[in-house]
Amino acid sequence: MKKNEIQNENYFEEDLVSEVIEDFKRRQQERKSFETQWELNMNFLMGNQYCCVGPSGEVEEFEKQFYWQEREVYNHIAPVVEARLAKLLSLKPNMTVVPASGDDRDVKTAKLSKKIVDAVYNKLCVSGIISEANNWSEVCGTSFYKITWNSEKGSVISQDENGKFYNGEVDVTVCPPFEIYPESSSCSDINSCKSLIHAKAYHVDDIKKIWGVDVKGEDIDVFTLDNVQAIGGYGYFGNVSKVVNSVRNNYAIVIEKYEMPSVDFPNGRLIIVAGDKLVHLSELPYINGNDGERSFPFIKQTCIEHPGCFWGASIIERLIPIQRSFNTLKNRKHEFMNRLSMGVLTVEDGSVDMDNLEDDGLSPGKVLVYRQGATPPKFMNFDRVPVDFTTEENMLLNEFTYVSGVSDLLRNSIANYSNMSGVALQVLVEQDDTRISITADRIREAIKGMAKHVLRLYRQFASVPRLTKIVGDNGDIEVFYFTASDISSDDIVFETGNEVGETVAQKRSMVFDLLNAGLLHDENGKLSNRMRVKALDLLGFGVWENAQDINDLHLKKASNENLKFMEGNVLEPLEVDDHDIHITEHTALLLGSEFGKKAEKNSKLTENVLSHIRKHKQMKAVINSVENNK
Repeated sequence: MKKNEIQNENYFEEDLVSEVIEDFKRRQQERKSFETQWELNMNFLMGNQYCCVGPSGEVEEFEKQFYWQEREVYNHIAPVVEARLAKLLSLKPNMTVVPASGDDRDVKTAKLSKKIVDAVYNKLCVSGIISEANNWSEVCGTSFYKITWNSEKGSVISQDENGKFYNGEVDVTVCPPFEIYPESSSCSDINSCKSLIHAKAYHVDDIKKIWGVDVKGEDIDVFTLDNVQAIGGYGYFGNVSKVVNSVRNNYAIVIEKYEMPSVDFPNGRLIIVAGDKLVHLSELPYINGNDGERSFPFIKQTCIEHPGCFWGASIIERLIPIQRSFNTLKNRKHEFMNRLSMGVLTVEDGSVDMDNLEDDGLSPGKVLVYRQGATPPKFMNFDRVPVDFTTEENMLLNEFTYVSGVSDLLRNSIANYSNMSGVALQVLVEQDDTRISITADRIREAIKGMAKHVLRLYRQFASVPRLTKIVGDNGDIEVFYFTASDISSDDIVFETGNEVGETVAQKRSMVFDLLNAGLLHDENGKLSNRMRVKALDLLGFGVWENAQDINDLHLKKASNENLKFMEGNVLEPLEVDDHDIHITEHTALLLGSEFGKKAEKNSKLTENVLSHIRKHKQMKAVINSVENNK
């Protein structure tokens, strides 16, 4: 490369890095007000509730006016959030893949695609990832899933002196809203953004390991959790958790800027800047959009939608004013009770030793000496605690329920309604589920979006044939084989409705009602083995499946034999095989296009399967002749 070309390339990189950093700072400034609100929400959730957003735009704490003031925290926000998270934890939607057409091959690949999604969700423990995202969305209003392809995961396909090479796997991580910077906060969703930035602090050693670039380390401010001392009433010291700015040494900001396809860049761009260096520049790496387009590898999840705004709202934002009023009311009430119990002395000036009286008070048995002729000290008379305190307290508790949509029934897990019928209680439970179902729908859409991204990434990168397995809720293990060509559809739909309002007892009751009504019986009025297994699974006893559904075991055995045939193995049938099932499954293998492609290269494959099918037919004929002679 010539000297002028090298200089031009350096100038290009410097301009590009400068442009990305300036764009990042602009987005930081625009998002500042939202970030401050998230920090305030986190403080109130953790119990640091004597803070506010100051004139500077930062979260500031305010001190009490008098040393004797009560400043305790009566946190009702945390139980509300915990109740909502517990309710959302039951959200485990069953998904299925709609075939691309009515062709038999498309139907089978759609079933295979569903198995792929289930296998990935089990392998990555997506339920824990969803729970983490729910925590962020409930506190900050928004969270993000990042779905990428990790070429350093999966099975080893080769190995040499340079190291091991893997076939790759999908990777799903949760991004807090603090790491995501949209083009503008006025964009309604991710798809309406022309570009998106994911910024995160990395240690310089990690940057060197991932991108092979030496970057100068700096002191980076990040959010962390710390314990600080907070003074309560009368000098009481207690630990209150709060969100503070902490400094991490030898870190650098890594900025990943994703740009959507445009006229200048038909496949979009991915620019990664670490510190002040350009470490990566390419087109968008993933074909994960609709209709085979390239798009962002992010899925947004919100708690409550803000129309015309990129960021969602948290329920904590609505509860903060009520929580402040409740804390103030309870503390003033306790101060009034302190005056009633400890009393307030009136003392004539110069009549007693004030230092002694202030130190010891009027303790039992105390000898109080006062000046002759003076008025002895006495307590001021106070009425009882005003009833207004109790009235206002009850009104604020009702406000918590009204604003949050979480009633005492859900928050306390106890029904304190002795004179209420079962139907009325059920209506009350359904009302509790009404408000939270809005958030549940957002989570379901995010889970569905994740499944689409998973299938699209496998369709793009799973060029090497791979074996994977899925472990069901009933403990059975199914091994299956697939390649990218087997994924013909990514149209995900839900098999069930919203699961938030469904308890285990309700599901079991519904199954028994269906059984009693005879809706699950066949045309002969009997319950087939397969339907019996399905009913047991719905009742929560799916672990009995292996003992009940022998046909399912034969199907799985035949499918495993098909995988071995594809690898060129020669197999012998067993006497205990269900020959009809095995003949059907092996014939379907012969008719498949994938097997046909392999058979063109290896003619022995077809003969191995045909020979195996003939032996099954011979064994079946022998069994039939024996039964006819009986």
